[in-house]
Amino acid sequence: MRTLVTGGAGFLGSHLTDRLLKQGHEVICLDNFFTGRKANVAHHADNPKFRIIEQDVCDPIEVEVDRIFNLACPASPPHYQADPIHTAKTSFMGALNVLELAKRCGARAFQASTSEIYGDPEIHPQPESYRGCVNPIGIRSCYDEGKRIGETLFSDFHREHGVETRIVRIFNTYGPRMLASDGRVVSNFIVQALKGEDLTMYGEGLQTRSFCYVDDLIEGFVRLMEHPDQSEPVNIGNPGEFTMAELAEVVLRLTESKSKITYHPLPSDDPRQRKPDITLAREILGWEPTIALEEGLAKTISYFRNNLTT
Repeated sequence: MRTLVTGGAGFLGSHLTDRLLKQGHEVICLDNFFTGRKANVAHHADNPKFRIIEQDVCDPIEVEVDRIFNLACPASPPHYQADPIHTAKTSFMGALNVLELAKRCGARAFQASTSEIYGDPEIHPQPESYRGCVNPIGIRSCYDEGKRIGETLFSDFHREHGVETRIVRIFNTYGPRMLASDGRVVSNFIVQALKGEDLTMYGEGLQTRSFCYVDDLIEGFVRLMEHPDQSEPVNIGNPGEFTMAELAEVVLRLTESKSKITYHPLPSDDPRQRKPDITLAREILGWEPTIALEEGLAKTISYFRNNLTT
């Protein structure tokens, strides 16, 4: 297969690129390098089956491909809030350009959606049937609503034009190649602990998240893309649920850090709970996570120890 990965030099995109090339596919990485980094895919520079196109996904895409993974969008609050209008444009125009390309090429298109479409959920855990509780005018809305309209476009292109589509709803994912500055809790805690800085805790640390190691997530991506007919969204994430206080304790122990914890007000619209119901993924993909939190954190800490200065 010749596969396009938009956002292919980002955290998730680069791991997906590794996996696809390992399987023998050709990979075209399209990235504007806002949050992606060339270093993430530099080890493929001499691979004849790999090439990079430096381009914004908001611009029309002119390639010939069999598969498209649309991962192009900043995914952490500091990055998607830095230019919220462009984030919303990326979510809408990026999805539209990917779908127009898929329609023209007869390609199968995969949308990297997010658990943020559930907002601050009123039911727990969140199944795919839950429609969410999202603030349409808040500071997170550019991303939350952007991903929701992305799902709408994918669904309408499937219904109206017969485009083969796959939609994954990603829950909190972590691992090597996260940006030290991306503002997500795992990278924040690890970087602060390694530097001996205070760990920044929002609220009382009782809000919960479910953390999926990147290798598990990519396995879910590949299985969903190759499913013969699953056009409806599928949750991919780890159902293990941890409070932020519990996560901080594990990070401090694994890093052997003497850092203290400081408490700050909760950001606007920060969800209180987030946990996937992965019944559907288990049933149709035979997928569930295999890497426990401490194992994944140890690998991620090792990465940051070696890369904090780069």
